[in-house]
Amino acid sequence: MRSILIILFLMLGYVSAFSQKWQPGYFYDTKGNKVIGFIQPGQSGKGPIKNEGFIFYKENAKANEIKLSASDIKYFVMGRDSFIVAHPPSYETWPKAEIDFVKVELDEPLKLYTYYGGSNGSGGGFKVSPSFSGGIGTGGFGGYGGGGVGISLGSGGGRGGSKGATYYFGESVSGMSQVTPMNFVDVMTDIMADEPQAVEAIQQGKFNITKMEGLIKYYNALKSARSKQ
Repeated sequence: MRSILIILFLMLGYVSAFSQKWQPGYFYDTKGNKVIGFIQPGQSGKGPIKNEGFIFYKENAKANEIKLSASDIKYFVMGRDSFIVAHPPSYETWPKAEIDFVKVELDEPLKLYTYYGGSNGSGGGFKVSPSFSGGIGTGGFGGYGGGGVGISLGSGGGRGGSKGATYYFGESVSGMSQVTPMNFVDVMTDIMADEPQAVEAIQQGKFNITKMEGLIKYYNALKSARSKQ
């Protein structure tokens, strides 16, 4: 019995160590092909193409890794979270890359995106939150139906509620604009229009751009509760 427990402990330790680096997910290439496997965002080092964000991909845990530049794919999904390739708006520059990935924070008609490029080019970093509730997610773009691992980028504090985080809104990434303290109320009211309680909280000043993460969690909790009614 003791030997079985030791083996199980070692196996769980291996899975935990592996999960900190490689996460189950998939990406769509530029031809629309879905490729399932394990993904690790390119946090540091040189990517395949200069001034482009990149990811590491491997077909399975024992396969060789390959680097995929942002221009090689359309978007990728890790656990519950989706990331789409984007350029900064024409009036902005991103310190890390000219083409990179933004997280699809809220996949509504007017979408909310998050970019974690960092204000000094160093980036906010990737923070992985493992969840072994299932395997590779199988939902479509922007879906959060898959099990597996939830990924959050950056660390607490700083602009926008997460270090190095910049929020954007738009019907698509091609026409996105930055969420600012000046337009926060109007933009977030439009995005969250289907949840009156969230809108009321925004307009009463209970949330601002520095509390964006809390607002997103509140909005998602309201939507989840309503879907169960």
